[in-house]
Amino acid sequence: MIRGGRNYITSVPAFSNDAKKLLLCTANSVSVFSVATGLQITSLEGHTAPVTTVIVDSACDETSTYCWTASLDGKIRSWEFSTPKLLRTFHTHLPIYSLVMIPFHLSRELIFYVSVEDCSSVSRDLFGQIRRYNLSSEESLLSGDTLKEMEEPKPIVMSPSGEFFGVCHNCKIHIWNATLGETEHVMAKEMTLHHTELITVFAFHPNKRMLAAGDATGRVLIWKEIGNADESCTTFNWHSTEVTVVNFSSDGAFLYSGGKEGVLVVWELDTGKKQLLPKIESPLLFFIFSSDPTLSSAICADNQIHLLKMPSMEILRTISGIKPRASEPMMFTCDDRSMHIRLIRTVSIDRSSGIAAFSTANHRVQLYNLLNDHEISEVRIRENFFFEFVSIAVWFNYLTNRKHMQVQVCERNHQPDADGVRVLVTAVALSRNGSVMATAEARFAAGSLSRGLVTLKFWVFVPDNKTFSLSTVISQPHREAAITAIVLNPARSMAVSISSAGDFKIWVCNSDKNLTPEDSNWICHGVGSYKKKPITAAAFSGDGSCLALAATTVLTIWNPLQNKLLYVFGKSHTPITAISFAGGFLVAASHFPDSNPHLSVWDLMTFGLSWSYRLSIEAIATQSEMLSPYFAVLAEFLGSHRSAKSNEQIFRGKDGAILLFDGSGPKPVAIWTVMKAHGGSLSFVEDSKKSQTLLAYVNGRHEYVLFDPFSDETLETSAKDYEVLLAAISEKSKRSRKKTLLAMLERPFETMFCGSTLNIPPFPDVCADFFASRMRKNICESVEMQPESHSP
Repeated sequence: MIRGGRNYITSVPAFSNDAKKLLLCTANSVSVFSVATGLQITSLEGHTAPVTTVIVDSACDETSTYCWTASLDGKIRSWEFSTPKLLRTFHTHLPIYSLVMIPFHLSRELIFYVSVEDCSSVSRDLFGQIRRYNLSSEESLLSGDTLKEMEEPKPIVMSPSGEFFGVCHNCKIHIWNATLGETEHVMAKEMTLHHTELITVFAFHPNKRMLAAGDATGRVLIWKEIGNADESCTTFNWHSTEVTVVNFSSDGAFLYSGGKEGVLVVWELDTGKKQLLPKIESPLLFFIFSSDPTLSSAICADNQIHLLKMPSMEILRTISGIKPRASEPMMFTCDDRSMHIRLIRTVSIDRSSGIAAFSTANHRVQLYNLLNDHEISEVRIRENFFFEFVSIAVWFNYLTNRKHMQVQVCERNHQPDADGVRVLVTAVALSRNGSVMATAEARFAAGSLSRGLVTLKFWVFVPDNKTFSLSTVISQPHREAAITAIVLNPARSMAVSISSAGDFKIWVCNSDKNLTPEDSNWICHGVGSYKKKPITAAAFSGDGSCLALAATTVLTIWNPLQNKLLYVFGKSHTPITAISFAGGFLVAASHFPDSNPHLSVWDLMTFGLSWSYRLSIEAIATQSEMLSPYFAVLAEFLGSHRSAKSNEQIFRGKDGAILLFDGSGPKPVAIWTVMKAHGGSLSFVEDSKKSQTLLAYVNGRHEYVLFDPFSDETLETSAKDYEVLLAAISEKSKRSRKKTLLAMLERPFETMFCGSTLNIPPFPDVCADFFASRMRKNICESVEMQPESHSP
């Protein structure tokens, strides 16, 4: 099993004492990375909830590797992280959101201050608490002295000297002198700094009674002589957005500040002079220094950790996770209709290589190797300077007259979309061999999700650069309608784009052999529609000879070379949002929480409904082999089902399930329950090194897992639980849940199965190439089973 794409920015990371390792909080564990290579060395596993804090013990020398971790599971753990080895565990019985440690040379005891959430008293509104724990004594650990109560938990900041710690709360900063409390064996004394705006971040000076803070308006404030009578405050102005980072240099001569615009500003404290370092293209979350004054790290909101050479701020290397998806609306309004079409094609996976293309924020596509868990490259989908300086009318003319454009990757600051205008990468598709990529983007004006500037782009892979070069740009391919999906033909240079306007277009690449792949152009081969209904899903057969299109609730089969309608079948009550070929079957599904979702399997030899379930399907995955009947679906549990107390033991906190089927029957081969199913994707992947087929599940937060779906070691749900689980997630009647489950146990598939029992139509003479290949397979199997009848 391979896991990857984890979020590295859940909390502040920490350098080891020798600055050779970087410890990152990744979900329920802490990953230890090498600074020299940027590769993961080991992982600290044991917490059962997200890790919120990691602290390297500074009392040890540079060669020692001891650290402390805290988690929402309420536990504080001590580790030797080079082995790795768990040393001690303490339980506060409250979710820990932040933790700081008083240096041992100041207290001579293990004193910790933690920010916890205590919801035991429902009569009060103050759930966040700052508590003091002495881990040298179990009795003190269980009680925990409370310093302050707030509406919610806040992160605690410790000064480099260990003398002060504090929290920011609205327009105030509450500070405690830790040494006073530990020396006199009383509670630390609190002092408060006031401001007129919301304070977002603050930091202590390394050796002076000085504090720097940033607010929501972009101002940087510096308080000097905190706690003294002559306390003063100075304001620096440059940032146009919320300040997210402030930190002093190790010698205290400079202050670094950063905001959502992704720019670090260096302030010289004595003169107030500033220097801009605009080399980071994403909003900054954290900026930390190591014990080596020439090494620091910038942690960005796009799940990238940059190791920087100081003071030049040169990026030495980057630890890259999968970037988060854009926070775009997932629905588009169809023209002249009240229905909505959901976008589901923002992740595409090349089955042959395990390379995935992710549509991410800031209008880009990230290429990521799922088998090796590392980023390959990144493609900028749009040329930002045109959108910033050219009107939409000029942009239309520019794209219309320009046939070929190379992608221009240039360093630039993070530029959020202008107010009232949104640019979304709405679809991405990779060819089977990973040589071609197609993307669709849309630029919407304020208040409109149905009309806007839509662009279809084709890209060709350049092996030398390990990225894609832009080959063809088509502006407004479906008039003003949004492109809801793009599919690429697995056998030839052909693509199909579908839209909410009720038409689809077939695109082919020119066949001039004298042209290089970068100079090739894509042209429109044909245009089609079915009764002007919105085309909601599309799929090619394994050999590329058939094209299946879903015209809202109807399934249609086309000859893509001749653009000819061959057959119409199927009729569902809700629009079909996903279809896929699985051997001799066509799998269709819908995902409409407000109506009756469905998963249906159609036999392509008869075009009759074979079987179906009432499941809300997020994604479908079929094997690359044309004749393989196996397919997997990602089903999302509806909210009412998840919250039912009778199903708590079934779902175990999960919100979705992966079901593996053999198309010939409705009984699933295997089931796995999963987390974060909403917006997730599925795909089979060929691992050439191990010569096996894996199933890749990418959840809604771009985290993924690859596993062997046909191995007994990966099975999560036993066969006797299949009926109960399927009954719970596919129930439609309003009967008692308990009665329904009991009925399923007695007659597992009699009530769930809703396949057609009508007389099937005669075999139609369509899709000759596709069905001829199936007939050849049947003849070969017959020969292998009866060799004696064919012997001479």
